[in-house]
Amino acid sequence: MPNTWTQKLDRAIDAQRKKIVRVRRDLHMYPEPSGREVETTQYLVKLLQQTGCHVQTGSRGCGVIADNTLEKTRIGMRADIDALRIQDAKNAPYRSRVPGVMHACGHDGHTATVLGAVLGLLECDHVLPWPVHWRAIFQPAEETNRGAKDMIAFGALKNVCGLLSLHLDPSRPTGTVGTRQGVLTANCAEIEICIQGRGGHAARPRETRDPIIAAAQVITALYQSLPRNVDTYDPIVISIGHISAGENPNVIPGQALLRGTLRTLSGSSQSHAMDHILKIANGIANLTDTQIDVRFITGPSSVNNDPVLTDLIRQNAIDLLGQTHVQTIAKPSMGGEDFANYLDHVPGSLFRLGCLPARGGAPPLHAPDFDIDERALVIGAKILARSVVNYFDPSRKKNGDCHDPT
Repeated sequence: MPNTWTQKLDRAIDAQRKKIVRVRRDLHMYPEPSGREVETTQYLVKLLQQTGCHVQTGSRGCGVIADNTLEKTRIGMRADIDALRIQDAKNAPYRSRVPGVMHACGHDGHTATVLGAVLGLLECDHVLPWPVHWRAIFQPAEETNRGAKDMIAFGALKNVCGLLSLHLDPSRPTGTVGTRQGVLTANCAEIEICIQGRGGHAARPRETRDPIIAAAQVITALYQSLPRNVDTYDPIVISIGHISAGENPNVIPGQALLRGTLRTLSGSSQSHAMDHILKIANGIANLTDTQIDVRFITGPSSVNNDPVLTDLIRQNAIDLLGQTHVQTIAKPSMGGEDFANYLDHVPGSLFRLGCLPARGGAPPLHAPDFDIDERALVIGAKILARSVVNYFDPSRKKNGDCHDPT
């Protein structure tokens, strides 16, 4: 049976259920893309100031830091607040009211969940069994790999000894959680391939150096050749998501542009893949008599979950949900997550929070009809809040020291 403080903490979060859901829906209706989360920031600042937290607004008016005390030692909880440039296709009353922008990755839910943990911890501060010091970080620009870096530069990790986070997972039923020690996500890099040829009339291709033919060969070679030049136990995923060339159907353009992503589970695999991409580009450039320039924009590294903090989350999730509802994630995801940038400075752990409705059939992340089972929000808030309190259990062996990366 849970002890008294745990029961009170759970009840305090349950009492905030309507507010937690309302916050998620407010954010869902008025999303802001990466780097432009000014109104979202002000909305959160107002909510947090009402609680009596020590509140700071991040640089350029985006992002929020909230502390319960100004004591030195603290554990952090991180949420992301940015949305994606996707048109919301849902018919829900809380669908996005901003054309072409929606919370299709669950960041509104992450924010509401961390806020729920904050509200529960503040309500129960006087009944907790030992002193607890925490920081809530609501960061902008997760999708562009800028937000964590900006918040770190602003001082978000000053005196933080560890960091906890979550990601909603529509593949897992509500009421279940996934955890994994070690590598959880992939190293990510953007690829930009510019192909310069010579344009001309579509009726006389012999007079041109067609960049579209070169682009087609580049894509085919990347998709066919790259997977056969890497260790099958160290996966690589390359995807081209953008192609642009020309304006008219009867004109062969002079230039084509390809943009995509490269995802690997190790730095060595990433380096090997980049070298191979350059070889492919050079070979096709010679074959097609075009100029092909390749640019790599390095994104987040792998999220490498700290074993001690992962075990802390796992045990608190088991205590709340039961052993059978807390699974070990068998394999890393090939998705990227800029939570990894924090882990260059402090130990941390990110877990997967199931949000698949009982009826099933939830759309995947980044889909235009993405939605969640909002019952998951309270579950996530309880796991975070319990983990924060138990982090300071005097009988628990701590992992690592406080850091000030600034």
